[in-house]
Amino acid sequence: MSALIFEKSAPGRRGYTLPKPTAAEQACRLRIPARYFADAPPELPEVSELDVVRHFTNLSHRNFCVDGQFYPLGSCTMKYNPKINEHVAALDGFSSLHPLLPQLRGGGMLTQGALEVLYQTERWLCEICGMDAFSLQPMAGAHGELTGIMLIAAYHRAQGHRKTKVLVPDSAHGTNPSSAAIAGYEVVSIPSGADGEMDFARFEAALGDDVAAVMLTCPNTAGLFNPRIHELADRVHAHDALLYYDGANLNALLGRCRPGDLGFDVMHLNLHKTFSTPHGGGGPGAGPVGVKARLIPFLPTSVIIKRQDGTLALEYDRAQSIGYVAPFYGNFAIIVRAYTYLLMLGREGLRKVSANAVLNANYVQARLRAHYDLPYDRRCMHECVFSAARQAAQGVHALDIAKALIDRGLHPPTVYFPLIVKEALMIEPTETESKEDLDRFIDAMIEIAAQAERDPASFADLPRTTPVSRVDERKAARDMRFTA
Repeated sequence: MSALIFEKSAPGRRGYTLPKPTAAEQACRLRIPARYFADAPPELPEVSELDVVRHFTNLSHRNFCVDGQFYPLGSCTMKYNPKINEHVAALDGFSSLHPLLPQLRGGGMLTQGALEVLYQTERWLCEICGMDAFSLQPMAGAHGELTGIMLIAAYHRAQGHRKTKVLVPDSAHGTNPSSAAIAGYEVVSIPSGADGEMDFARFEAALGDDVAAVMLTCPNTAGLFNPRIHELADRVHAHDALLYYDGANLNALLGRCRPGDLGFDVMHLNLHKTFSTPHGGGGPGAGPVGVKARLIPFLPTSVIIKRQDGTLALEYDRAQSIGYVAPFYGNFAIIVRAYTYLLMLGREGLRKVSANAVLNANYVQARLRAHYDLPYDRRCMHECVFSAARQAAQGVHALDIAKALIDRGLHPPTVYFPLIVKEALMIEPTETESKEDLDRFIDAMIEIAAQAERDPASFADLPRTTPVSRVDERKAARDMRFTA
């Protein structure tokens, strides 16, 4: 293990030396009250610039990243981000643009290029998703969910409806019930049936005139497409409720079918998942929200409009708008990346995204089905979900399998989600991985399954190759106090 940065410290060594203060700066310093000055120099390592560069470069090599390894996190879509997207987002005309420029005299003529990116991206997303309008303002998927539920609430208020409930499958992402609860709704969880889909009879029993919306992920978190989606949408609309689409799994449908055509009224997208930029580390992200025509009046402020002379502007005067949901206009650099991605791929490229994502997931499912339990034995979409229940019977749990993958230089898949699958292993290979990389992962999973049968005790102290080995994760989550 390399030395800590403090262990590299040598008295008097400097990476950078500040110039001596001028007379004016010294005079300014003398006017600062003495109580604001430290009694002693900060206890920082004394190192050269080269020491600092090497230290942080070595640390970066210990991180898993999509540029370095296969990253099969189910439901997270950690695919490769083409570097042209980064190049375009970093262009001076975008990166140096001040967000307040549209407020300047002349109607924001200095920002027409940026507004064109936003306007065109909205139009393309409408076409891809079958929606009538989009707002690019939400800055993450969960933020988009909350915005979508707020739009639903605003619509029902405007109609004079008294709706109090939102139905959510028990297989949903945890942010679904959270968003509905934050918006003031009672969340009703609908259990899954033996086929992995929301139990239709239980769904119909819970559906009434007090239901504001039903939130669905399609395909769902088990990687399964609901063949009764049109029938389900008709049932929802018969009660004047709205159908919400969690767009986390849109990778599976791109260019094949559109949520708006399936009966969904509101949806969010994860630009940082479906349209390039991986979102590891908590951000940055973008969660645009699309709506059908009857919800357009309630979209967040501001809305991009095209004026009679063909120029673009931000419109703020919207009486029924839910108001501001983000500073300025969302996470602009992420939107530029998605815009570039859409331009590069085009219609046929997007169809190949879904084709390859589904093909890769089914290839993984086919090769691993003999080694791990398959809770729902049917063709999957962009991700496949296995159960490690067979291995758990030998004392090797999903978490142990994840640790064993780390020792083999592979990032683990999502474990213990969806909650409807015991000892879940949720694998999303994405469309950007080669067959060779998939085979390396699959071979490692097969080898781990054999090791679990042969020597289950060997998993107890994994991983062995990382700076920090096995820790008590339950204690770490419940007792976060630092002890030296």
